[in-house]
Amino acid sequence: MLKSTIISFLFVLIHLLSFSQNSRSNGIEKTISLDELKDKIAGAWIGQMVGNIYGLPHENKYIANPGPENWPYGYTKNLDKLKNYDGAFSDDDTDVEYMYLLTMQKYGPEPSYEQLREAWMYYIRDRVWLANRGALGLMHFGYTPPYTGAKDLNPHWYQIDPQLINEIWAYTAPGMVKYSAQKSDFAAHITSDDWGVEPTIMYGAMYSAAFFEKDMMKLINIGLAELPANGRYAATVKKMISLHNKYPENWQKARQEMADEFYTNEPDMTRTIWNANLNGACGILAMLYGEGDFQKTLDLSCAMGFDADNQAATVAGLLGVMYGFKALPKNLYLPIEGWTLPFNDRYINITRYDLPDASIQEMINNTVTECIDLIKSKGGKVTGKPGSEKVTINTNVAFTPPLEFYIGPSPRMEVNIPVDYTFYSEGNKNFDWKIIGGELPEGLIFTKGHLTGTPRRSGTFKVVIELSNKSQKISREFNLLVRNKNIAAEADTIYANVRKLNEEVLDSCWYTFGKSMYAKNVDVIRDGKLNGPGSVFYSLAAKANIPKVDYYGYGWETEKEIDMMALHIGCMEEFGGWFTSLNVQYQNEEGKWLPVENVSVNPPLPETDIVFFQPHFVEYVLSFNPVKTRAIRVIGDAMVQSHWNKYTKNVSAFTSVTELSVYESTKR
Repeated sequence: MLKSTIISFLFVLIHLLSFSQNSRSNGIEKTISLDELKDKIAGAWIGQMVGNIYGLPHENKYIANPGPENWPYGYTKNLDKLKNYDGAFSDDDTDVEYMYLLTMQKYGPEPSYEQLREAWMYYIRDRVWLANRGALGLMHFGYTPPYTGAKDLNPHWYQIDPQLINEIWAYTAPGMVKYSAQKSDFAAHITSDDWGVEPTIMYGAMYSAAFFEKDMMKLINIGLAELPANGRYAATVKKMISLHNKYPENWQKARQEMADEFYTNEPDMTRTIWNANLNGACGILAMLYGEGDFQKTLDLSCAMGFDADNQAATVAGLLGVMYGFKALPKNLYLPIEGWTLPFNDRYINITRYDLPDASIQEMINNTVTECIDLIKSKGGKVTGKPGSEKVTINTNVAFTPPLEFYIGPSPRMEVNIPVDYTFYSEGNKNFDWKIIGGELPEGLIFTKGHLTGTPRRSGTFKVVIELSNKSQKISREFNLLVRNKNIAAEADTIYANVRKLNEEVLDSCWYTFGKSMYAKNVDVIRDGKLNGPGSVFYSLAAKANIPKVDYYGYGWETEKEIDMMALHIGCMEEFGGWFTSLNVQYQNEEGKWLPVENVSVNPPLPETDIVFFQPHFVEYVLSFNPVKTRAIRVIGDAMVQSHWNKYTKNVSAFTSVTELSVYESTKR
């Protein structure tokens, strides 16, 4: 019996030792010296600064053709800026990541969407564009990610924005490839959606893997493996590999075929020079033809064109992780005579509100601290004597989003119309959901965060919903509005001071959406379509940069009693599109327009008229004392917004609308 027990024990022990050895050999645990970890994180930060500042003179410069092959390009005009600031200066390829570092220092290495939103709203007040600007406007409207990047709300969801601001989630998670891809995906949804986040996922995987892998082709395949198998960017990456194989000595031909497919022949709604898939393809080509050489890859990143500084920063940071800071060319981080430390150890903020200037070495040290904290929280450890520490990383981990509610549009509910609404998004759908207070509208049921049924009575209903996982519980009150019947479709007349889009004026402007987004006449404001092609009416008239009042409304042959309207606005341009005031007027029996009494706008209009705070595709509900009338309208001042583009200057003020609903009184 004793002999049998000893044999069994030895068998189990051998099995456990074998499993432990296999775990290490299969890459579940990886080890790196603390000094090498610091050097690679330094390479990430300094590499990105090099790429960003080096690439800025080439931003949006090469579209029809690539940049010339008169390499190295050098810093050109930015050499003077480096001298002027006596160090590196901030730009959107590094400043948001620095902001994220400060957020990690405040809340830990896995901040929530709400905590990241807080940072955005405090530090970012201007100098954002496209998806980033769309996200910021929605944050100030009251929404949280991922709704701030959702396709139905942020019309720039497909642009480049996330792939240039999220690398930090991966170089604080060395070797945790799947974790880094998932966390990068989570953060990318702050601004973007669908295939617009896929390049960010791939870069996240590649940055994480680059701590232990120096073969560029292997890195690309590691990143490719983390993408949705049938996703758009996976197919794009494979196409770039095939082009490299087809033209191994001619990057210009590969670039031309890539640009033809992903820019020239891109569908209208997503055809821009900032398209995420297009610019992601440029990055892959630069890495393939750069063959791991830092300077060559940097110049290729610029020469590929389009939003080139972003590729340059991201790819240079990746190579910085691969080879470490010590391998970076000194002339690129010591370009000014007399500097002895990388960029004179100065990172000067010129882009963000109250973002402190920093010592670059301090930024690196703080990033290492957050990295070590994350490694330890995921089962890793630091061992060894000071000066010779080893960091052991558990690479077989996944990212679990923090427990939180995601706040987006409330359900648009009307009496006797079926409801199908979810309170969750992908990140929090698997938590436990239940109602712990209040009362649902009559006729509706709530199941695991899903609201279904047919409401039978109008009004506002307060419910308290609890969200929980195995260790935490949180709750939040929601106000559910059920409206009476929308009578806009029954109107005999549409009132508007501009009834037809002036396409000639629009074509002269710097607009950032596909032309098919814009409806040609005002009739679309009651077609039930809230977004997408043909949904948005611009009250764009003649070119005359003067104040303007806009109105939209309806008339009926028979009298109606009305106490609520809902204005659903469209996409915003840098040069205007929003109301700065909003009121309701009705027509009396003599045909005179009079103001309604006690009008309230919910949510209120933004507190500022500044472009960066204006949300795309949101709804304002206007409630007021009931009026009996045959005509009613919303009316307000249209913003007159100056713009840097010479063709867009002196364009008439205008507003952007997708839908105007009118509701019969609940007090009849």
